[in-house]
Amino acid sequence: MSVKTHGLGVFLELRKRLQSGLLVVGTNVAAGPADVAVSRGGDSSLLVQTPRGDLSLALPAGVAFETGSCIHTPVDEPGGEELHFRLRIMIERSEREGPTSMMETLKAKETYSFHCQGCTTRLLEDRMFSRVLPLPNGNWNAIVDDWCCHPDPFANKKLLPRAEDCLLGDTFVLLARDAGCDHTLTQEVTSVGSADGQDPKKPCHRLALVSCASCSSVLGEAIAPGTLKLYITQVVVQPAVGDGRPDASLNRSFFLEKTVAARLLDLSSSLSSFHFCLQTPDGKVVLLLWLLNADSIIASVPETCVREGGSSGPPTPLSPSLRAARALKLLYISCSGASTQQREIVTSWEVNSIGHPVVLPLQVCEELLEVMDESNSTLPASMRCMRCYEVRHLQYLAKPPIMTAACGSFALSRISFNLLKAFVANRCFESKETL
Repeated sequence: MSVKTHGLGVFLELRKRLQSGLLVVGTNVAAGPADVAVSRGGDSSLLVQTPRGDLSLALPAGVAFETGSCIHTPVDEPGGEELHFRLRIMIERSEREGPTSMMETLKAKETYSFHCQGCTTRLLEDRMFSRVLPLPNGNWNAIVDDWCCHPDPFANKKLLPRAEDCLLGDTFVLLARDAGCDHTLTQEVTSVGSADGQDPKKPCHRLALVSCASCSSVLGEAIAPGTLKLYITQVVVQPAVGDGRPDASLNRSFFLEKTVAARLLDLSSSLSSFHFCLQTPDGKVVLLLWLLNADSIIASVPETCVREGGSSGPPTPLSPSLRAARALKLLYISCSGASTQQREIVTSWEVNSIGHPVVLPLQVCEELLEVMDESNSTLPASMRCMRCYEVRHLQYLAKPPIMTAACGSFALSRISFNLLKAFVANRCFESKETL
């Protein structure tokens, strides 16, 4: 995908864990290191002074620039279009922000409303769940084969919710339909698999896609009569208070970015894995994602937003609303436009089963790819690639998890198996004998 790059103005990346940061200034904004002055502004902000004007970047609470720590660091960058500065920051203890992932928001015995993210239409009647249970992630059927001394008794059976249940998958929720769905949702059966002619060995199966009746956005699937599978990128779930509706002005790209980032954080913490394969429901891999760190704080200001004025007049603040945001830093490869070297990496991931699958509708995968490419184009030229991978930041508003490899594959398998036993005990599966 061809994306127009943006002229570099000012780029900032801070690392909370390292208590350091990198400031990159374009040479069209400042001709040399002597033209750049960095100081601590009021209300935990970073003030960058250049001949083009002053730029004030608001930092998150508890983060402050260490005065006098900014040092110019020459880089071997072709064309010399960037000025790099290293700096230090101070981290103060502050209350952590609450998680924004839907999976951590849903609780039993509380009432929630479900809305279409695209048009804010209420999709379901207000729902109070008696149980909110996580589904075993990964290939839980293989786990049964590893841990059970008898054949899998649940082969070809689906874990389905009861009327007052909500089952949580990696990127979706399973819940029962209600009477209002006939007016707010539409359903269309489509074939996926070998019908596209790309892989004749791939079996063809049918998906019952569920869409919003108001805006036609694909929301999920009907995996069984009376059961809905709704993707977290397509719906807004919030506590049912009055006739409250989600903010219609919320930018779609930002919602998608925030939702996916929060989910990757959750999965990296629970699975001790930092490699993910973004794929469609029929198994087509669209993106390879490699999470590098979750403690970045970034701000990017293009050259066109820096005030034109030269030195003829006093510098003016660019904008008091510019704010640095917490973000994930990750590497990615688009499988559709991969180069020869990237194709070798894609093949290696496939052969060695590297990457936990993150399943989203095809349209959402394409949206996310566009967001990734757009973000990559705003980075300084020297920071857009790392070996064969491209670099991307995903902004989020959730507390970073403690990423540790303490939970090995044995522990993860045991946890998933215990979850499976809990489902069996609660009879949350479809049984031909009981239907």
